[in-house]
Amino acid sequence: MKISIITATFNSEKTLQDTLDSVLRQDYRNIEHIIIDGGSMDSTVDIIRAYASKTTSHSVKWVSEKDRGIYDAMNKGIAMATGDVIGILNSDDYFTSNDVVSKLIKPFSDEEIDAVYGDIHFIHDKEPEKITRYYSSKMFSPFWLRFGFMPAHPSLYVRKEIYDKVGLYKLDYKIGADFEMVVRMFHVHKIKAHYINMDFVTMRNGGASTSGVQSHKLLLQEDARACRENGLYSNQFLISLKYLYKVFEFRI
Repeated sequence: MKISIITATFNSEKTLQDTLDSVLRQDYRNIEHIIIDGGSMDSTVDIIRAYASKTTSHSVKWVSEKDRGIYDAMNKGIAMATGDVIGILNSDDYFTSNDVVSKLIKPFSDEEIDAVYGDIHFIHDKEPEKITRYYSSKMFSPFWLRFGFMPAHPSLYVRKEIYDKVGLYKLDYKIGADFEMVVRMFHVHKIKAHYINMDFVTMRNGGASTSGVQSHKLLLQEDARACRENGLYSNQFLISLKYLYKVFEFRI
């Protein structure tokens, strides 16, 4: 079974090599790595070109051109993907261990399983061994979508045929298109997913949806909108309740 891993990049020279190395270290080999660059002006493209020319353990596809942001890049990657299963690994993230792909691919042997997800953790860039926040997807069920809960998006791997059915990421969302996609998949199309109690991905703090008061305010607005547009009752107050739970994810 082939798995397509999509990595969106833009001026990612400081972090991209860690991402690429973590894919190279995977003990599962039937990987198609698709890198969509938004027209980087630093050495990102040089790093990608070197990686693509030297990698023999799996196939690499890449393109560098201006785009409309990360969700546009993800959509381009999905359109290019030829794997049976598709996942997203962003350019400032990396696989936590070398057996992530081989573990997550196993449940897909059950033809009724549409998606697989697990856990992720966050770090400060200068202290990669210290976990600052652990995001467990264990408690997720579609019921919790109305409260803004979703499986950790960097851990979500979905059959390509599901994307063919539900469509692509909506580009009129600035930072909440991943949540909207999950609502569409789990609430509207009622996909069947399997949780693996495993830490899939290491993320650096400071992503667009996790930093700053304004970003959290926008995310509340977009999450509420995602529920409304997909026929799921919710509002910004209900979604804001998730922050009471998220306090317990942080590590001192």
